Amino acid sequence: MAQVEKAKIADVPQIHKLINEYAKNGEMLARPLSELYEDIRDFFVIREGERVVACAALHVSWSDLAEIRSVAVAGDMKKKGLGALLVEACIKEVAELGIKDIFCFTYQPDFFKRQRFIDIDKMELPRKVWTDCFRCPKFPNCDETALIYHAEETA
Repeated sequence: MAQVEKAKIADVPQIHKLINEYAKNGEMLARPLSELYEDIRDFFVIREGERVVACAALHVSWSDLAEIRSVAVAGDMKKKGLGALLVEACIKEVAELGIKDIFCFTYQPDFFKRQRFIDIDKMELPRKVWTDCFRCPKFPNCDETALIYHAEETA
């Protein structure tokens, strides 16, 4: 059974590789190594031996809002429920922190809807969440779907 763990500094190069494989295909925003090191506390990973086979990050945006970012699963490990395990770990941490809502921007809305996320208009989210968007080559013409999970309503 796959086990979700908090990421360690030594995992950063593998997380970087996973995320940027998706980014090369236009499926995710690329993340520089420096940012991954700075945000290592946001990341959860699943390992197979020493290999990081999946990752996801939970980034706190405000007192009542967090974002799930960078959900990536190695190509040979897809369709095994690893992404769902990572999202569930993020949801659990949000509850522990006392944050009521989690949002995401994604090209995989059906995956997140299976995790109890619902559609939201991007303009309903506070401007603060757009910080990373300015670095995106698609800005301001974002074609990702915005979804939200209301922790207090489903807890």
